Amino acid sequence: MYRNHTCGELTLADVNKEVILAGWVQAVRKLGGGVTFVDLRDRYGITQLSFGKDINADLYEQSNKLGREYVLQVTGKVQERSNKNLNRSTGEIEIIVTKLVILNTSETPPFTIEDNTDGGDDVRMKYRYLDLRREVVRKNLELRHKIAFETRRYLDERHFLEVETPVLIGSTPEGARDFVVPSRMNPGEFYALPQSPQLFKQLLMVSGFDRYFQIVKCFRDEDLRADRQPEFTQIDCEMSYVGQEDVLDMFEGMTKHLFKVIKGISIPDFPRMSYAHAMKYYGSDKPDTRFGMEFVEIKDLTTGKDFVVFDSSEYVGGICAKGAASYTRKQLDELTNYVKRPQIGAKGLVYVRYEVDGTLKSSVDKFYNQEDLKTWADRCNAEPGDLILIICGETEKAQKQLCELRLEVGEQLGLRDKDQFNCLWVVDFPLLEKDEELGRYFAKHHPFTSPKEEDIHLLDTDPGAVRANAYDMVINGVEVGGGSVRIYNSELQNKMFQVLGFTEEKAQAQFGFLMNAFKYGAPPHAGLAFGLDRLVSLFAGLDSIRDCIAFPKNNSGRDVMIDAPSVIDQSQLDELNLKVEIKE
Repeated sequence: MYRNHTCGELTLADVNKEVILAGWVQAVRKLGGGVTFVDLRDRYGITQLSFGKDINADLYEQSNKLGREYVLQVTGKVQERSNKNLNRSTGEIEIIVTKLVILNTSETPPFTIEDNTDGGDDVRMKYRYLDLRREVVRKNLELRHKIAFETRRYLDERHFLEVETPVLIGSTPEGARDFVVPSRMNPGEFYALPQSPQLFKQLLMVSGFDRYFQIVKCFRDEDLRADRQPEFTQIDCEMSYVGQEDVLDMFEGMTKHLFKVIKGISIPDFPRMSYAHAMKYYGSDKPDTRFGMEFVEIKDLTTGKDFVVFDSSEYVGGICAKGAASYTRKQLDELTNYVKRPQIGAKGLVYVRYEVDGTLKSSVDKFYNQEDLKTWADRCNAEPGDLILIICGETEKAQKQLCELRLEVGEQLGLRDKDQFNCLWVVDFPLLEKDEELGRYFAKHHPFTSPKEEDIHLLDTDPGAVRANAYDMVINGVEVGGGSVRIYNSELQNKMFQVLGFTEEKAQAQFGFLMNAFKYGAPPHAGLAFGLDRLVSLFAGLDSIRDCIAFPKNNSGRDVMIDAPSVIDQSQLDELNLKVEIKE
């Protein structure tokens, strides 16, 4: 064996023990006076090695020639340290080395393998195999493992079966863009990589598997951001003979279990919030409820004062930032510029300072007197010392802009504590959303989501008003999971396809196998999928899911370490009967 102990396990209880360690050189410290210390690192921790000129001159000389990231095997005796490092699990001992073997040398790494590294994102991603040696990165992967392991344990104890589903499937253009794979054996035809195992998990319910789960890779060709990667991992689940409440209870229980086991936190029961409520008071279907600052509509209090901006707006809404009347003009200008950025698109921002002396100062006090402003403040439950921020415009757009403003102000005021976890279910989503340009409806979730029974009659008269038996789990403003009760009745499924504008031929071509399966006794079923990457990043307090994925892509969808995607040889294209032509 190359080692009989790891670099993270030796303590004072092991003093005088002969040990063999192996690992990488973290640092070499030459103290003078004939003493050199080497920090040896492996996955489990760091142990200090001691080399003394007066103990073994040859080993001492060798230790002074070691470089960072050299791979060593050392034999030696455990000794109590005179200068202890209590921030390290092995900080009370050191190894007096009696034998040193250099297993491999290393070039000087392009960045320091430390928690606070000097490497930028691009360099670290290019040398990701080195970045993964850093403790902070490794801990994210260890956390991911624990969450996946506990998820499997929880579901296994509740009779779920883990079943693998195909990675090469047929393309379904509805929804996000597919990644496609050409088939050599079927010239001119393509597989798609699954955006989710949706159809297969429903077929497993038809097959009688009753409770299914899978920790599965999914693929979507979407523009990337902090919580998106082209390939991501879902905890995918489905259950038979259940309704919405059964699913919510099961997976609320799983989430509480993960918080308890992984983080030692007891999470209270999740409140339920309707989609309509979330949009009205937070401007988002994934509201961050760690802080208040809910929207207050004041359109009726602003009209008739010759302020055209408000008078001509469909919606005027504000938020009350408690204790923020101290914001300077510079800070308010910065907030105005923030909401006017193209990504947010507001035309401006109106503020009302409720001064501690009870007076109100506003950017629109040319149009509104103290009495007017006081009615706004009362509606917003503002008190002296508070700041009211107001955005107006088309209702939906203005609410989304106000949402971004609320989150930014909450961040500035320290209200978005990563160690606080507010969980909730958002329910009663619209079943459909209309594309005005195309003049047709699309499924907000997917075409197999069941409408609420009491709304089914509206499919003929007012499809946009139909609510879905759909639900999202939201934690700290992040959608970590979502699902729905499924349609299992062929007649209702056909009706849904009609509303979505599918011809009978198109529905049969894309989903015929599922519709045919439903003819043979499909049970009532429902399910949910968690984003494992998002769940891990929340538990770890990360700003991006990329940091909890072993080998992620960058914002352009590239793996800069292996330089993918890449051009392939002409011979491969010929085998696939493909010709590549790049459009200008």
